[in-house]
Amino acid sequence: MARPLRLALAIAVAIAAVVGLLLFVQSRDRSTFGGGDSSNAPGARLLPDQGAEHRRPAGNFHYATDPPASGPHVFVPVLKEGTLTRDRLLSALEQGNVVLVYGSRDFEPRLRGIQEEVAGPFDPSLAAAGQAVILDYRPETGGVVALAWRRMLRTSAADDPKLQQFADAWLGKGAKQ
Repeated sequence: MARPLRLALAIAVAIAAVVGLLLFVQSRDRSTFGGGDSSNAPGARLLPDQGAEHRRPAGNFHYATDPPASGPHVFVPVLKEGTLTRDRLLSALEQGNVVLVYGSRDFEPRLRGIQEEVAGPFDPSLAAAGQAVILDYRPETGGVVALAWRRMLRTSAADDPKLQQFADAWLGKGAKQ
């Protein structure tokens, strides 16, 4: 075989290998970047966009939901888990974190399992990057409320598989997405 023909064949094989590798990697990617498709999180509701301004809300302002999933707030980073203030909650969601609000301590072991499976244990640096699942204990909450920016899912129990699907689908998709 002539040298130019072998070179052309080698280049064609290399290009085919790169294309094959890219197709393989893409087929394994679970992300929904740019899609925002709630079909990845059955039962998730898209909520009204109440903005992401970094200011206190006006006196007559009402959030569409309680807890809220968008709206004006003073930006405050989340440095630890626990009961989050409205400003910390909205700051976390704006950055792309998922927050699981729950009212029974009995739910905590299962929610920790979801947290660790999706994002690992809570770490303030992950939260700052919008890559944390944050647990927010509020005794007055019935069941579990999963929140992402402008997204909400309510379940009656922590073992509902939709919670992990929600966290997988919406982690990293904050206000800028």
